[in-house]
Amino acid sequence: MVFLKQIDWVLYQLLANTFYRAARKVCNYDVLFRNPSLRTHKGTIYPSVSKCPLECRATKTLVCDIHGTLLRSPSFFPYFMLVAFEGGSIFRAFLLLLASPLMWVLGNEIGLRVMIFLTFSGLRSKDMEGVGRAVLPKFFLEDLNLKVYEVLASSERRVVLTSVPRLMVEGFLKEYLKVDDVLGTELQVVGGFFTGFLTASGLLVKHKAFKEIFGESRPDVGIGGCNLQDHLFISLCKEAYVVNKDDRKTSASTVMPREKYPKPLVFHDGRLAFLPTPMATLSMFLWLPLGIPIAIFRLLVGIFLPYNIAILVVSWTGLHIRVKGWAPPKPSQRKGVLYVCTHRTLLDPIFLSTVLQKPATAVTYSLSKMSEVIAPIRTVRLTRDRDQDGETMQRLLNEGDLVVCPEGTTCREPYLLRFSSLFAELTDEIVPVAMDTHVTMFYGTTASGLKCLDPIFFLMNPFPAYGVGFLGKVPRELTCAGGRTSCDVANHIQRQLADALGFECTTLTRRDKYMMLAGNEGVVHHNNNR
Repeated sequence: MVFLKQIDWVLYQLLANTFYRAARKVCNYDVLFRNPSLRTHKGTIYPSVSKCPLECRATKTLVCDIHGTLLRSPSFFPYFMLVAFEGGSIFRAFLLLLASPLMWVLGNEIGLRVMIFLTFSGLRSKDMEGVGRAVLPKFFLEDLNLKVYEVLASSERRVVLTSVPRLMVEGFLKEYLKVDDVLGTELQVVGGFFTGFLTASGLLVKHKAFKEIFGESRPDVGIGGCNLQDHLFISLCKEAYVVNKDDRKTSASTVMPREKYPKPLVFHDGRLAFLPTPMATLSMFLWLPLGIPIAIFRLLVGIFLPYNIAILVVSWTGLHIRVKGWAPPKPSQRKGVLYVCTHRTLLDPIFLSTVLQKPATAVTYSLSKMSEVIAPIRTVRLTRDRDQDGETMQRLLNEGDLVVCPEGTTCREPYLLRFSSLFAELTDEIVPVAMDTHVTMFYGTTASGLKCLDPIFFLMNPFPAYGVGFLGKVPRELTCAGGRTSCDVANHIQRQLADALGFECTTLTRRDKYMMLAGNEGVVHHNNNR
């Protein structure tokens, strides 16, 4: 019965929407006819946002939208796809992709309602909170319009009015852009699950919401797109500007560079490494039937074939390994070499062993049982008890080469987390190794998903790449044996690796990552000792 009611509603909306759009066009023409000042060759008299001065705005109030204004992308579909894929499932994402042509036919308002229903129907509000906190900010920052952001940042009070669901954008706007008020479309929630329908207020009408928040007062600056609804609310401001097609083009003047991010993006979650536009999402689904067997094949090659043959075979599948500065150290007679690596994925020790052409033991803090079983090298789980872990690592070094990742967890962005200093107390045979990865479709790490699938997702990329850079053995005078403290040694190696990769050192820890992305301290209790 629910399905039949939905069919009836869609048919009704199709017919109603046809007449509604025709009536709205007549209304628009009537407005333009009665107000000749609104007519120009581009449909607006308002100047481009690039003409908006930034000086003397420290006490000003600014009102704008996020869709088509703060963001360069003209469509909000990719962000609905991110919610459907990361917060829902691959099947929900596929259904949303199939419906994308229908949304284009239905028009903006009805198409937005359909996207909301397909994306949120049956979705847990808790999952949406996770996506809004850990996934969407990365893509919002990359899509920010630099021109509009500079105007926004120069204002004291910032208000955003948008027709898209408020909960999709509010967290990002308030945390990263310091927006004071966010008004958007509200969604129904029953028992912690979204129904897919809107509340009684329906889609947010910007000029009505403008009246509710400002009343008869007029804010200083309004920025909108080149459409009548935006013109209605920005016309109520003292100054009004629009974002036209030229202002949204990808160029040095519109793309937000990383160094200008309002807040550094160190952590983010989710599997998708690309903005899922309809064509990009279609390409992903077309690749999956081939990508999954390729990932399994690459995994089996790494497990069963000798290292020299494995490198050759996986290169034929599109996986590239770049090696720099390799020079086999000469270990002492009693101990193996301690390789200190940056931590990009769970596969770091495996690629290092492949390049070395010999197995090395890896120590881990939190590794799934499945990953331990299929690992082609020996893995030893640590307890985060400093004394016990030190004894374990010392014993392993006496048996052979050892690989450690002092960050304690992976980081995708060009940052290095704080290094634990325990490794520096074990030996003076230390070789820093700069590990880096490149992916185009899927990330091979997760904070809230199934960690056992991390290697599969990395190997599913069409052309994944791994960089292994040997920095040479640390001189004895720069180790604890030369009189340095363990913290000094750890910090020195962190800076050395960061400089080699072009990364930035931070004091952030594993606990900071999991508290931000997953709302907990991770699977294993964190030890704050250095």
